[in-house]
Amino acid sequence: MLAGKRILLIIGGGIAAYKALETIRRLRERGAAVTPVLTPAAAEFVTPLSVGALAGEKVYTDLFDLTDEAEMGHIQLSRVADLVLVVPATADLMAKMAQGLAGDLASTLLLATDTPVMIAPAMNVRMWEHPATQRNLALLKGDGVAVIGPGEGDMACGEFGPGRLAEPLEIVVAVEAALSDGPLKGRRVLVTSGPTHEPIDPVRYIANRSSGAQGTAIAEALRDLGAEVVFVTGPAEVARPEGVEVIEVESALEMRAAVLGALPVDAGVFAAAVADWRVESASGSKIKKQAGRLPSLSFTENPDILAEVSGLAEDRPGLVVGFAAETDDVVAHATAKRARKGCDWIVANDVSPATGIMGGSENAVVLISDDGAEDWPRMGKREVARRLAARIAEALGAG
Repeated sequence: MLAGKRILLIIGGGIAAYKALETIRRLRERGAAVTPVLTPAAAEFVTPLSVGALAGEKVYTDLFDLTDEAEMGHIQLSRVADLVLVVPATADLMAKMAQGLAGDLASTLLLATDTPVMIAPAMNVRMWEHPATQRNLALLKGDGVAVIGPGEGDMACGEFGPGRLAEPLEIVVAVEAALSDGPLKGRRVLVTSGPTHEPIDPVRYIANRSSGAQGTAIAEALRDLGAEVVFVTGPAEVARPEGVEVIEVESALEMRAAVLGALPVDAGVFAAAVADWRVESASGSKIKKQAGRLPSLSFTENPDILAEVSGLAEDRPGLVVGFAAETDDVVAHATAKRARKGCDWIVANDVSPATGIMGGSENAVVLISDDGAEDWPRMGKREVARRLAARIAEALGAG
């Protein structure tokens, strides 16, 4: 899929730099040519010899190298590539990119390029969560830099949390999507998925039976058409899609914050099964069982994320797609929901127990729009996703 494509790979100085070696191998397997650039710090983790052997090309390290300047100036080096890929993107590199600093070869290449840039951040969890890093991340996204990861997991430093480098295969899938000629190339699409968990106390919560399978399939189908996908998911059962930006949340309030933070986008697909209510005052400690006494819970409404986004005066997506899981009078209830929420389309399905759809591998949906109700035959959730993605591309004038 990457035959004839050239990747300028900038390797940052972090322990995750070793994964850049596997990334090079995976990229070359798919036909890409890889021109590697090592920062001085990266050379402390992986050697120019190993990087060059895997890339099959010269490794660039020094900004002030007369031979390199004579053969290919650093500005030209950054412009002959189809994509500039930073693996890992350290906190330091992200800060330099965000502020436009150019004190070494890597930062100079990043500032001098007019080629699309993709970064795969990796760093200690506290560094990732620091307000300065998050400000830099927001600036980079605003500048059009694509971001893959980071994931959540065990760190080399012994901590656990977000900041783990995306796996090499995830990075390669994202590169393929970025360089594809699909009809949604250059479009940014938000997809919500999975259930939400609304806490009662630290060990109990209110949830629903959504597996997240349909939302994941939609994100993958949109990615395969070339879209840049932001995937906001509750605690779903299925694996997260590769090659997209994944934001994991638990509650409806967290999902709302993540959705609003991801705007603006060209289209929003709200497939998540968001809880309608939450406990008004969740207990900070486990509620103890008391013989003969039942706990009293007071509920309050969760924010209506679909209606809020549909009604935005600014940053409203060009296309807003909601989902309606119904157990009876599917079309009537979904049509009323579309009018009430103000969204453009509603994808409705019958999730009554007899259908086996909620949590299953198949779906049977009705697409409700200005054109009326369009019944789709029962099919696998991946096929539903591909069909919906194609319709979204058509609606955005990209198909």
